[in-house]
Amino acid sequence: MKQRLVASIMAILLGATMQTALADGTLEAVKERGFLQCGVNTGLPGFSNADENGNWTGLDVDLCRAVAAAVLGGADKVRFTPLTAKERLTALQSGEIDLLSRNTTWTMTRDTSLGVHFAGVNYYDGQGFLVSKGLGIKSARELDGAAVCILSGTTTELNLADYFRTHGMSYDPVVFDTADQTARGFESGRCDVLTSDQSQLYAQRLKLSEPDKAIVLPEVISKEPLGPVVRQGDDRWLNIVRWTLFALIDAEELGVDSGNVDAMKESRNPAIRRLLGLEGTKGSGLGLDDAWAYRAIKEVGNYGEIFERNVGQASPLKIERGLNRLWTDGGLQYAPPIR
Repeated sequence: MKQRLVASIMAILLGATMQTALADGTLEAVKERGFLQCGVNTGLPGFSNADENGNWTGLDVDLCRAVAAAVLGGADKVRFTPLTAKERLTALQSGEIDLLSRNTTWTMTRDTSLGVHFAGVNYYDGQGFLVSKGLGIKSARELDGAAVCILSGTTTELNLADYFRTHGMSYDPVVFDTADQTARGFESGRCDVLTSDQSQLYAQRLKLSEPDKAIVLPEVISKEPLGPVVRQGDDRWLNIVRWTLFALIDAEELGVDSGNVDAMKESRNPAIRRLLGLEGTKGSGLGLDDAWAYRAIKEVGNYGEIFERNVGQASPLKIERGLNRLWTDGGLQYAPPIR
């Protein structure tokens, strides 16, 4: 009995030591490897999706590329690991990936109890409902008794239960392991409604054989701040991911984009010069060279460019900026100054 107890304690200590080792040296490990290993969705158009040739695109994918450009000097120095909702945090905790950029909601439990930290918010979202137009439903308050397709291992399960309980309604959950399975379940009639973050609903709607026959209801029943996630215990890596995201947001606010970033090196605006590493603290505080933000903007674009081509009006999804507008335009996207 005593020997088993000692063995169990040793196993716990060894696991903790390995976890600390994984967290402490992420930047060094990435540099030594020569590429960033980034965890993304298995397939969500606009956010992270691979074409038939294995080329990844999306808003979350571009954040990975921006970090790779900042750290390794090239946006192409990244490899992608497609992960389901159930797999995503475990893959990060175990060291299988360096960064999770996969439509993951920032919650207190995840940020304090699972050994991970959120580095920021790259998309402000909220949970909604997708229904067939043929049902004639105009509001989520009409869903009493509905069968609801839902993705397991997500915050949407608790949000759904809270919403129906609050409004004195009942529902029949139809649970799936992947987003594609939920869409197929909805299309095949396994459920009356599909619930998820509204961004995912717009993407899943495009996958239906007849997208025009389904609508997203107007209600938003939750706050879903989505953002990149890193392991706890490595403040330098957390800062690199966080400030790369901030640099993309600041660049849009300052009018710096992938097309004019070289010309902007001649700007007299101190904020622009600090952003591009021409003066000020530069990259020393992050353990990077001075051109880290310049490369991210040059190779990937500012936040506005990334949003528009992936999920905005230049994309098939045509999602309005809404809450993801800059704070100067009435939105929530706000980044601390680089100084």
